[in-house]
Amino acid sequence: MEGSRVPPGRVLVAGATGYVGRRLVPELLAAGHQVRCMARTPANLRDEQWADRVEVVQADVTDRDSLDAAFEGIGAAYYLVHSIGSGDDWRAKDRRAAANFRDAAAGVGCGQLIYLGGLGEDADDLSPHLASRHEVGTELAAGTVPVTELRAAVVIGSGSASFEMLRNLTEVLPVMVCPRWVDTKCQPIGIRDLLVYLVGVLGVPEASGRIVEVGGADVTTYREMMAQYAEAAGLRRRLVVPVPVLTPRLSSLWVGLVTPLPPKLARPLVDSLVNEVVVTDDLATEITNHRPMTYRAALESALQKVADLDVATSWADARLFEADPAHPMPGDADWAGGTMLEDTQEVISSLPPEELFARVEAIGGDHGWVVSDALWRVRGLLDQLAGGIGLRRGRRHPYRLRVGDALDFWRVEELERPSLLRLRAEMLLPGEAWLEWTIAPLGSGSRMIQRARFHPRGLLGRAYWYSLLPFHRLVFAPMASKLADPDELPELTQPPQ
Repeated sequence: MEGSRVPPGRVLVAGATGYVGRRLVPELLAAGHQVRCMARTPANLRDEQWADRVEVVQADVTDRDSLDAAFEGIGAAYYLVHSIGSGDDWRAKDRRAAANFRDAAAGVGCGQLIYLGGLGEDADDLSPHLASRHEVGTELAAGTVPVTELRAAVVIGSGSASFEMLRNLTEVLPVMVCPRWVDTKCQPIGIRDLLVYLVGVLGVPEASGRIVEVGGADVTTYREMMAQYAEAAGLRRRLVVPVPVLTPRLSSLWVGLVTPLPPKLARPLVDSLVNEVVVTDDLATEITNHRPMTYRAALESALQKVADLDVATSWADARLFEADPAHPMPGDADWAGGTMLEDTQEVISSLPPEELFARVEAIGGDHGWVVSDALWRVRGLLDQLAGGIGLRRGRRHPYRLRVGDALDFWRVEELERPSLLRLRAEMLLPGEAWLEWTIAPLGSGSRMIQRARFHPRGLLGRAYWYSLLPFHRLVFAPMASKLADPDELPELTQPPQ
């Protein structure tokens, strides 16, 4: 049966800045719902096309007091939050956050909580990642508000962590030595189907208080998934050699080296691959009357989105490396929070501000970092070997950025076209670092100020900064000059649409 809907009133989306959340919000709007987005940093949503159609509130699931205002007047809420990869205590942090969310929802008489968890039979041998997903569902359901827990396996969509891991492994390695999980059964789901299910259970009484397993049309294995990817992408057949001795830790380090995923995220994901994740009933179809697409169709859709530069969200939208809020910001007074070290370059350009800013906005990713690309690659490799993210994340779009976007080992912290772009470093550092450009009109051209700023942590932070000063001279001054020169860097100019 297809459940009859009960209008939920205003809908809260916690995790609206994440991979699924950013895609869910426009689907809810299209279905006629009033949406309130919850984010730790509301500015990260301001560049979304739908930003003027939603209400955005600042709140954090780890801060119980901040949730009361977020839940005021809410009829139903989505919980799309997790702490995977955020530290050794991420499972305990997830449980506490779920309890906070559950209690805040009960406090206002919210009618339904919808949670996106992970497929897998409840058992003692579940991976830590899947066990944590189930723990969160149990924590949410321990309150008085009915919970609909959707459980999904691998999500196939442009920019998803699973898709990027699959894509990079298959494209980079013609021969893969894989552990036994390569033959584990899995039921991947396309992101479009997942969104249909997420919207479809909202306000449906039959979904209330239920665990709803969702998956695509095919049950397959990871070996078959990689083979189909190679075929769909026009690659030669990949040879997969399973071995019994590759431990999850070695597997995650290997995945971390070959794919954009850092080891702290790759490890829990790889651990989960040993568990069979297959839908066991037809409840999702009965509730929503939706038939999902095949794995191949989801794969081809994701590949087309990548080819069309239409990647709406990325796994990198989720922040694994949160800055300390007590640390100073670049706009703070010089004395705030201690020492702020700085390299400043000022240049004059004949380009108008709009054109100069467009060039600045296009750096990074496949375009590289203007000068000394070898030095940037070495810095990225050192970060990667130390367990950081390196340069592998690239960028979501080759020419356009938005606040909150990942850009190699930076994150867009502030963007005001055509006058300001500020990036905050997410590589491993003994301190906090920013790279910022401010542009102002000057006659028919522009004045650009480029600042590399560093807030050191202790003596090690200061030693780090001063040891790199010779490299700064090789990088930052030439970078500013080249960006300002209209005869340089033609690759940074976006081609006509």
